Amino acid sequence: MNGTLNKVMLIGHLGDDVKMHYFEGGNCIGRFPLATNEVYINKQTNEKITSTEWHNLVVRNKAAEICEKYLTKGDKIYVEGRIKSRQWQAEDGTTKYTTEIQVTEFTFLTTKKELDNQARAAQGNASDQKPAYDIQPLPNDDLPF
Repeated sequence: MNGTLNKVMLIGHLGDDVKMHYFEGGNCIGRFPLATNEVYINKQTNEKITSTEWHNLVVRNKAAEICEKYLTKGDKIYVEGRIKSRQWQAEDGTTKYTTEIQVTEFTFLTTKKELDNQARAAQGNASDQKPAYDIQPLPNDDLPF
């Protein structure tokens, strides 16, 4: 294979709300941390271990505005992107480094609000819950065929 590939696919939970930064000319970026978990059993102690990895995500322009509008801390999201490392000078003159995921595609999976509602429904009687929306079927005479 002659080419190279820099592709990341993650499913995780937002560790904080999306933080926006706007530039002259109308461009913007949104940044947020994403937590992914690995769960395994320690064979020596038979203990369940959860290991969390944190990823710094960056979304740009319209995608950033969509993420800011709809995502909050705790929401579950699928992202695709590429790894990007960068460096900058801190105020004290030291050189700082970071590695980020430059998001190219994303899909909202579950909001924290939905998870809370599911937990409440599981605790109480689900038949007593009022549906969040009411879907009305289309009349047959409106169909084009």
